[in-house]
Amino acid sequence: MPGQETYSRRSARVVLIDAADRVLLLKIHVDPDTPGLGHSWWTPGGGVEDGEELAEAAARELWEEVGLSVAPGALMPQVAETSGYADLGWAEGLFQDTFFHYRVATHQVDIGGQNAHELRYHAGHHWWTLDELAATDDTIRPRGLHGLAADLIAGRTPAEPIRLPWHH
Repeated sequence: MPGQETYSRRSARVVLIDAADRVLLLKIHVDPDTPGLGHSWWTPGGGVEDGEELAEAAARELWEEVGLSVAPGALMPQVAETSGYADLGWAEGLFQDTFFHYRVATHQVDIGGQNAHELRYHAGHHWWTLDELAATDDTIRPRGLHGLAADLIAGRTPAEPIRLPWHH
């Protein structure tokens, strides 16, 4: 796997699971100007800022995207990663997503911390059960989330981050 300096964009994301064993996903428009292009569902998270550690970025993104305040150290260890090439229009090149895991008893999503770009693409959220994840025809990101979430819910945290398939 290439070194971090070769990535066009690094993201830190969180598999957020509640006491009812549901996974929080954010519904994102593919293109808000063309609703017919559809949407996909993503774990909370986003780009790592210069000088920011992965866990710091994941904690900041949880606050901005869903209004959940978490200490970066509470997100350790990393549970999964994926990387590959993408051309998103606003960024192109080799991307890397790193995933952390966090459990909450319950959480009321608050999108008040999202910036204008995020709000433009945001189309809602949903707490997904494992059965819903397994049965949906919707696009879920990352690929392989169902298996990862099932393991995390069962208390099986990987000793090393697992490698998930790239999503673009």
